[in-house]
Amino acid sequence: MGNKFEITKRAGIYGIIGNIVLLIGKAFIGFINHSQAMIADSFNSAGDIFASLMTFIGNKIASVPNDSDHNLGHGKAEYIFSMFISISMIIVSAKLLYDSVITLILGSELHFSWFLVAVCVATIIIKLLLFFYTKKAYEKHHNILLEANMKDHRNDCVITTFTLISVLLTLCNIYWFDSIVSIGISIWICYTGITIFVESYNVLMDISVDDKTKDLILDIAHSYAEIKKVEDIVSTPVGDKYLVFLTISVDGNMSTFASHELADNLENTINGLDKIYKTVVHVNPL
Repeated sequence: MGNKFEITKRAGIYGIIGNIVLLIGKAFIGFINHSQAMIADSFNSAGDIFASLMTFIGNKIASVPNDSDHNLGHGKAEYIFSMFISISMIIVSAKLLYDSVITLILGSELHFSWFLVAVCVATIIIKLLLFFYTKKAYEKHHNILLEANMKDHRNDCVITTFTLISVLLTLCNIYWFDSIVSIGISIWICYTGITIFVESYNVLMDISVDDKTKDLILDIAHSYAEIKKVEDIVSTPVGDKYLVFLTISVDGNMSTFASHELADNLENTINGLDKIYKTVVHVNPL
């Protein structure tokens, strides 16, 4: 578990450093060359710094073990801070969309510059490295903060590629594409923000464990001959895992000791599933 939090911490730090460098470069070159797409890209990098900062803080809080006030730990901090990230994305995208539409209507003053090209290429390379690092970490630990950052880095690669195209098109005296790309960037950021918001909201509102995991739990329960019936399954998220309450029915003549031993064995088996934090089994006589 500690390894998970350490990797998420490093991902947040790398993201902050990388995005600060990109923000300075994009904003400076974008304003000098009047590139709306590059300016939009720099705003996106500012949002990325905030996202990486939220990842760092949220991960630090989530890594605190359970205590007398928080019996199930602090895992939901991941989703609270990922929701902050999503809201910041939506706000930034609205501002960028407004500016981009105004520029499209009034006309663009974009000037071609090899510095624009260099910044785009550097951004793509840095973001690809951050994406692959975060993707590898997410595939191992399935942390929503890592997922939010992974999607952010992936989006940036696509966004900056289109920014690069818009810059190159100015060599052919095509200037309107710069504003179109900026509008596309705004919509993409907004969509990603909404997706992360919905996922975080579902967990904070105690969404149930997915059907595949529920079926696995039922299969495990039905593999015990002593269990006559599974009456109910209730679950609630704890960070990226779930607390499961399971009610089973057994032969009414079974001794209390035997039924408790059965419940303990069942709990231990279900706890071995990847998405399960803890299982509590209640036994009823049938």
